[in-house]
Amino acid sequence: MNNTIEIRWHGRGGQGAKTAALLLADVAFSTGKYVQGFPEYGPERMGAPITAYNRISDSEIRVHSNIYEPQFVVVVDETLLEAVDVTKGLKKDGAIIVNTSKPKEEIKKHLKGYEGKLFTVDARGISEKALGKYFPNSPMLASIVKVANIMPLDTFLDEMKTSFKHKFASKPEVIGGNMEALKLALEEVE
Repeated sequence: MNNTIEIRWHGRGGQGAKTAALLLADVAFSTGKYVQGFPEYGPERMGAPITAYNRISDSEIRVHSNIYEPQFVVVVDETLLEAVDVTKGLKKDGAIIVNTSKPKEEIKKHLKGYEGKLFTVDARGISEKALGKYFPNSPMLASIVKVANIMPLDTFLDEMKTSFKHKFASKPEVIGGNMEALKLALEEVE
């Protein structure tokens, strides 16, 4: 499985981490990849910490377990940096992406000495600008696609537009805002 990308998502119930992981699996699958996308819950309630996972590969995936040593970690809610060891098992040659408007130096203090790459994106600011509400999952999804180089960005945007047309068939007015959130995140992830 040396050509497999493994991603662990950390978020809170209701923020869309599970939805983003499942959307990533769908979009990667539509480009011919083998995929897994699945959540892991503790107590199922709004605001409770949740973990979700993705495996994306060019070859068949035969492992069916949680991901204990991911190459990438996506932190949808920066308050989890204090509540959960988000860097546990994270490979040093991978990266962590944190939803924050704070400078990287401030975030780095909360990463328990993690020496790999740190990327930040202000998913709150992006989603409020593009959607008028706080939905961090679209910006975080775009960020991981770019950072992990999962697929060409044009392909990603095309596939997401198709996915959104299906997902939001009864609310087509939200497609434009979600597409804008994706594009802004691709530009702004640092």
